[in-house]
Amino acid sequence: MNVILRGRGASRGIVKGKIRIIMSADEIEELNDGEILVVPFADSSFTAAMQRALGLITDNGGITCHAAIVARELGIPAVVGTGEATKKLKNEMEVIIDGKNGIVYA
Repeated sequence: MNVILRGRGASRGIVKGKIRIIMSADEIEELNDGEILVVPFADSSFTAAMQRALGLITDNGGITCHAAIVARELGIPAVVGTGEATKKLKNEMEVIIDGKNGIVYA
């Protein structure tokens, strides 16, 4: 596996799964249980999707953003602030996320 993205480790844990890119809250129903949610940013409208996700990757945000706080509360690994996750990753691509070190592998 190679490092494909770096961001900020926002919620500890390592998880392997398939990607689902959601660009807006209107697309939340496209997320399948157990997929890794990839979003540009996550505000409160994404909370229901985060509850069904195996992990979380965002383009924007830091360790105190909404996505990071909710991920920690839910106990799911999260990497935030990657800058390009929604552009670089593809739906159903399998990745490993390291929520402690802020690294995404493929």
